[in-house]
Amino acid sequence: MSKPEAIDYPVRGESFERWFQTPLGRALLADQRRMLDHELGKLTGARQLQVGISHRLPLATGTDFSQKIITTPRWYPNIPDGVAVCDADELPFPGDSMDLVVLHHSADFSRYPHQVLREAARVLRGEGTIALVGFNPLSLWGLRKFTSRNGEGPWGGRFLLRGRMEDWLHLLGCNMELSVTRFFRLPIQRSGRKAQSRADRILTENSLLPVGAYYCILAKKRVYARIPRRPVWRQAKVITLPGTGTVGASRGLVRRRTHTRQE
Repeated sequence: MSKPEAIDYPVRGESFERWFQTPLGRALLADQRRMLDHELGKLTGARQLQVGISHRLPLATGTDFSQKIITTPRWYPNIPDGVAVCDADELPFPGDSMDLVVLHHSADFSRYPHQVLREAARVLRGEGTIALVGFNPLSLWGLRKFTSRNGEGPWGGRFLLRGRMEDWLHLLGCNMELSVTRFFRLPIQRSGRKAQSRADRILTENSLLPVGAYYCILAKKRVYARIPRRPVWRQAKVITLPGTGTVGASRGLVRRRTHTRQE
């Protein structure tokens, strides 16, 4: 019995990038940009990194960082400066080098989603922020993905549970600061305007329910305090007093000998 063919997530990622040119895709991207600009706009630092499916979908452009880097999984001619070609699960950056890491559906379209989060936590500095954007399986979009027979557009992604992503981030040493779902629109491109607006209005009115098309998780990397070590005697801190032997200088102790008179 032959093994099932492995899913080609890079190819599905290309299809997803093209889907962002559709009306529904543009609306989704615009909502994600508004969300991240609002939540991350006040952050400042040295380096911001965006890990996603394409360098042509920039997010969090309103932040005040000295250097902004974006990754792309494929090489293209005339790639602009500030773009690194790499896989999301193997980032070519040193540890503790980024102040903000934005993961834009990179776990949804990776063969190793846990490693994607692990790499993001590795390159993030202490007290830095991870912004994770992924599709919500517990939504109408998740239902559409479950019933879809092809892997085109967003339906080729993983749709990982938000709770699982929060657990993974917690195990990687991060504290959750925000976890919400957004974009309460039907996962269809065309419908009657009245029917579409009525359905969108019903979903928006129930926006307190966690049924948005995508979730956004903001997490901060914890910094662990070092456990103070016990002082170790060094030769430079030890002195020898005449006739008393070697004692600890910091204690200021002096041993006295008891002389017995011999009859």
